[in-house]
Amino acid sequence: QVQLVESGGGLVQAGGSLRLSCAASIRTFSSYAMGWFRQAPGKEREFVAALSWSGGSTYYTDSVKGRFTISRNNAKNTVYLQMNSLKPEDTAVYYCAADYLGVGSALRYQYDYWGQGTQVTVSS
Repeated sequence: QVQLVESGGGLVQAGGSLRLSCAASIRTFSSYAMGWFRQAPGKEREFVAALSWSGGSTYYTDSVKGRFTISRNNAKNTVYLQMNSLKPEDTAVYYCAADYLGVGSALRYQYDYWGQGTQVTVSS
């Protein structure tokens, strides 16, 4: 049974940083593209960042480019989202997702597995 467990969320002031982690119980973790999505209250879940299964390609939504960095450690079956220069509009529940042999899609339906989410709140 595949499980994705996010951690690292919390309350931070604007301009601060957080690092989210997503631990995956997947035997072939290195074969999965990993993505981060977020959902703010009253809004649809949106793409934030993704990393191809090979780790060679990364993708970001425009609003986080230059501030967020996605990375993975296949030895630890973990994907990270380093978030710097946080803004109040980054406040949301952040979800990680896994896509077998994916290239790093921004489309939710491409992903096979999802975590339960971790709350990130940025105060002004």
